[in-house]
Amino acid sequence: MKRAVMTAVGLALTAVMLFPVYWMINVSFTRDQNMRADPPHLFPVDGTIEGYRAVLDQQLPYLGTSLLVGLGTVALTVVLAAPAGYALAKLRPVGGGALSFVLLIAQMIPGIIMAMGFYAIYLNLGVLNSVPGLILADSTIAVPFGVLIFTAFMSGIPDELMQAAVVDGAGRLRTFWSVVLPVSRNAIVTVSLFAFLWAWSDFIFASTLDGGGDHQPITLGIYQYIGNNNQQWNAIMATAVVASIPATILLIIAQRYVAAGVTAGAIKD
Repeated sequence: MKRAVMTAVGLALTAVMLFPVYWMINVSFTRDQNMRADPPHLFPVDGTIEGYRAVLDQQLPYLGTSLLVGLGTVALTVVLAAPAGYALAKLRPVGGGALSFVLLIAQMIPGIIMAMGFYAIYLNLGVLNSVPGLILADSTIAVPFGVLIFTAFMSGIPDELMQAAVVDGAGRLRTFWSVVLPVSRNAIVTVSLFAFLWAWSDFIFASTLDGGGDHQPITLGIYQYIGNNNQQWNAIMATAVVASIPATILLIIAQRYVAAGVTAGAIKD
């Protein structure tokens, strides 16, 4: 009986949390004249796919830019965070503990403050409204997290494994590339997933650093629909549904690796 009650409560809470997702899908098929129905329609009465047509006609360039920025952020984050995590976990440099603390503090800085700093720098360098500028900015959010995840995961790699590589004649770089990285798959997937999701959903950096560029991400594409006299809610929600598909697929595929990567280093033998 107790288990049945807990299951019912769990299902009810899950339904409440997922209701905004359902409502987003519902509105994406709802005609403009039915938006203000009272009471609102729980199902798309006389539904339309005009919102999805707008996505195909207008939003594909924005989706392409977001994909490019997301993949670029993933690549830059892994390239920077993996060696840093290896150094902190296995090479143990002087001041490594202080550096880990600084990385933790860096994650607490509000994004808008960082965006203002990047704006001033990019303005002087002439790289405003550019995809590489967005990739670099988004990476500053993902790299500290990535370093901490890689450090925790690589700390659990047995030293005997690395000593065996040294005996075979491998240097530190070869050991990192041929031994550490292959066994750090869970951490790589975890860091890559979070880096991609942060870049994919970013609005603060995009609106501050690329608000007037030719290559804008999907978050700004959705924002273009909103105006004083133009609120295309079915197009907005249709774009949001389409933009949610890559993130949903990635989460489903990578959830097993993410669970292992996030909990790595929590238990020591």
